[in-house]
Amino acid sequence: MTLYGLGSMLGSGIYGLIGQAAGQVGNAVWLAFVVALVAALLTALSYASLGSRYPRAGGAAYVTQRAYGMPLLSFVVGLAVVCSGLTSVATQSRVFAANLATLGGFGSFPVTALALGFLLIVTGLVFRGIRESMWVNVACTLVEAAGLLIIIAVGVSHWGSVDLLEVPSTAGDDLMWLLVLQGAVLTFFSFIGFEDTLNVAEECRDPQRTIPLGLMLSMIFGALLYVAVAITAVSVVPWRELAAAPGPLTEVMNRAAPAFPPIVFTAITLFAVANTALVNYVTASRLVYGMARQRLLPIRLGRVHERTQTPHIAIATLLAVLLPLVLFGSIGHLASATVLMLLVVFAVVNGALFILKGRPSEPRGKFEVPRWVPALGTAVCVVLVVVRVSSGDWRAPALAGVLLIGIVAVYAIIRPKAVEPLDGSTFSQPPARA
Repeated sequence: MTLYGLGSMLGSGIYGLIGQAAGQVGNAVWLAFVVALVAALLTALSYASLGSRYPRAGGAAYVTQRAYGMPLLSFVVGLAVVCSGLTSVATQSRVFAANLATLGGFGSFPVTALALGFLLIVTGLVFRGIRESMWVNVACTLVEAAGLLIIIAVGVSHWGSVDLLEVPSTAGDDLMWLLVLQGAVLTFFSFIGFEDTLNVAEECRDPQRTIPLGLMLSMIFGALLYVAVAITAVSVVPWRELAAAPGPLTEVMNRAAPAFPPIVFTAITLFAVANTALVNYVTASRLVYGMARQRLLPIRLGRVHERTQTPHIAIATLLAVLLPLVLFGSIGHLASATVLMLLVVFAVVNGALFILKGRPSEPRGKFEVPRWVPALGTAVCVVLVVVRVSSGDWRAPALAGVLLIGIVAVYAIIRPKAVEPLDGSTFSQPPARA
């Protein structure tokens, strides 16, 4: 579970964000990661507590329904997370194909064909079983982490050569902290991925213990890697040049270890991208399965294959949605919109835990947090949404609004009549063990 959460985070954050963050914060980019960790940890602690209390697939939709009793809100939360997963899988499929095409022997194949082939392989793996998926995830995560450790190893000799508190403007300490906070808003997104752990709760051993422990360990390991890589990057490459580099970590490798074969780093990128796609596909399929078991989606989507014990109909349905997304190609704005929706989901889920902790009849888990944690987590997520919307880029918020309207329209078409779980438990009573 630790590697599952870590693999989801590492594949989508540090490789692209480090340059942008350095442009905002300068050498203090490592401090922005620390502040972002504190902000992300509030929501992560809420997810860990919810995983300990309610170990169910489709966790976000389930706890939303249990807390608020509003099927429409639960439906929107669930499909928002599914949209986030699908856009990630489609994006990573294209990125994987583009990187693979640079290797010898694959350049003659169209990128779209490579992307579709990759998608079909990932689909087959997810259908084959959770054990097989997790072994591939473990291997990919170790390779991802090894890539970051290589960067740290080749650049650690440069540590101490620069002022790690240097920022673009030195007008005063107050301005420095403002810049760090702005950088933290950006680097917060490198921690997104921890929420995926909640959706595989029914396939864990002792989930009340495994979910919180795995989630917290993945956050800690991820933060340590991020901070070490950030310090290494600005120590090897001046932050202004790092911000201008098209591939910031590639530039670090070129300067710190020019003899290092570029193809190795390309291979590591392939593993990182593949892992992100795999984890998001698993998460999305389990969330659809969980929502079907809650009867928020058609019951057929909650069926499990007799041999593989995977939600095969949900997996096939997601593939039908993913194929045109991969063929369409350019979905960058869609990905940005779903990330914005994911922040709204975090706010709702934090609020759900705050409400549930106030009900004496609710079950207690093995991992509990004070009630101020979800309250503060909600506030942080709302602030991030406001910052994101007011950043001047209207396309992501507008597209998020269109997606939201589309989800509500789907709800109106489906019209779920019952929202009780198929196992017979109700949302007003403690759920039975899955």
